[in-house]
Amino acid sequence: MNESLSWSDRIRDSRGLGFALVLAAGIAVGGVAVWLLTDPPAAESAAEDHAGDLPAGIVEIPEAAQKNANVEIAAVAMTRVPGTLEVTGSVTADESRVAHVRPLARGVVETVAVSLGSRVSQGQPLLTYDNIELGQLVGEFLTEQAGLRQTQTDLEVKRTSLERAEALIKIEAISQRELDVRRAEFRNAEAAVSSAQARVSRVEEQLHRFGLSDADLKALAPDAKESPHRDASHSTLRAPFSGVVTKFDVAAGEVVEPDKELFTVADISTVWVLADVYEKDLSKITRDGTVSIKVDAYPDRTFTGRITHVSDIIDPATRTARVRCVVENRDGALKLDMFAKVVLGTSEERQALAVPSDAVQQVDNQSVVFTRQTATRFERHIVQVGRRSGDLVEILGGLEEGQMVVGKGSFYLKTALLRERIGDEH
Repeated sequence: MNESLSWSDRIRDSRGLGFALVLAAGIAVGGVAVWLLTDPPAAESAAEDHAGDLPAGIVEIPEAAQKNANVEIAAVAMTRVPGTLEVTGSVTADESRVAHVRPLARGVVETVAVSLGSRVSQGQPLLTYDNIELGQLVGEFLTEQAGLRQTQTDLEVKRTSLERAEALIKIEAISQRELDVRRAEFRNAEAAVSSAQARVSRVEEQLHRFGLSDADLKALAPDAKESPHRDASHSTLRAPFSGVVTKFDVAAGEVVEPDKELFTVADISTVWVLADVYEKDLSKITRDGTVSIKVDAYPDRTFTGRITHVSDIIDPATRTARVRCVVENRDGALKLDMFAKVVLGTSEERQALAVPSDAVQQVDNQSVVFTRQTATRFERHIVQVGRRSGDLVEILGGLEEGQMVVGKGSFYLKTALLRERIGDEH
């Protein structure tokens, strides 16, 4: 008994009284004490497995996976960023890429191939019509060609007559006066041919302006196998470039005139955003600077543009000047006449919290970053972002200076977060 107490005392000194009583109970049944000594590590493993149920917004990424995803950590820091000026504006077409399509001459509309809002490619037919003036020109062209052939035939007759006279004068079969007359007739025939050729060329140029090629004109000849002169007056209006039909004012069977605008085609792959800036703020604007643009239709998307012009005229009613910003719009997301919120850079600088632009991701239409909690655990934070400057983005709220966030590789964490969410739903 004393030996047992002595052993218990030693256990109590090293592990504590409670743990000694557990070991004593194990010794009483024999062999169980060994199980009690080796079981706690297994219990810890089970606890770790149970810890896999992470709180919402927490992702756990092993260090090996972080290395494979090229995850980089950066500190939230104060830095100097350009000043900003927030104004309102509207989306308009680039006026240099707007075509007002009119008929080349008076005519009767036969078919209309597009409608309001249609997207068209360069060269695509918009409308065909019976061009009255073109029909008259085709008739005139055929008449002038016939006249040209007649003068050419007469020229050959006069050439033969002159050659015969030159042969006869050598044997004094005709007088010199007769030879001079035939020379004069030949020169007159040459002049007639030149005049007829000029008239044909004049009409040809007019036909070329209506879009007929040399091959088309050749096919108009009466001796052509299938003369298309009956269809030659039918003209086609085509899109001058790829874009959208923004105006439509024509119908089949309508008589149209050259002064009537039938279509307006606008290329909206690049658009203008016209921002209204108060005159007191004009001196702050950075010319040729970048701007950030947001529209209500896409609250989670920021468009980037560049200032290209500041109006020299102040609107007397609003005391504002129009600032033109050119914005790429290849996917057509920006629609004409959309209301826009425009953030312009200014010449002033200020201190602001910033993180690498790679750190900001979009989740549920909100800007989020991932802060590091431990070596393998990261937490999602919803943030309010401001102006982008180079590779940095301003943080207006949601983070504090000194916090460590995931920069490069944050998309991997976003994917892991969304994957865990899908797993929880199932």
